[in-house]
Amino acid sequence: MSEQEQTPPPADGWVVVAWTPDEFGDAALEHAIAWAREGGRGVAVVNGTRGDALVDERFAAPAGLADLAERLRGTGLPHVVRQEMGRDVAEQVLDVAAELSARLVVVGLRHRSPVGKLLMGSVAQRILLTAECPVLAVKPRERPA
Repeated sequence: MSEQEQTPPPADGWVVVAWTPDEFGDAALEHAIAWAREGGRGVAVVNGTRGDALVDERFAAPAGLADLAERLRGTGLPHVVRQEMGRDVAEQVLDVAAELSARLVVVGLRHRSPVGKLLMGSVAQRILLTAECPVLAVKPRERPA
């Protein structure tokens, strides 16, 4: 586990976001920030990979993490960024949510074929079915209310 940046913990808990450096991750992050602002919470960002591929486009490069950290600093919210490599991305997100006693987990939804779901599983689906707290699933073109 790599902890990139952390600020003091928020008084009213954390919103954990499963973040990827793409439109799905950006949508999830926007919603997480909006929910955190509304509830006086912090934002905990988890970027994970199983590490079983030579290149995983969903695992952020250092420049992407620097941009993310800058964006989070600009919100003024308490925040933490974790970059995880391990057994399963959904478990990585759920472990951070449990560790921080998350009040909400936010995930971006992407379309996958039935065969793709069968062979690779679905991180969002496993988070939705397993999380101990509410989960907000968003699409890239949805904007926070």
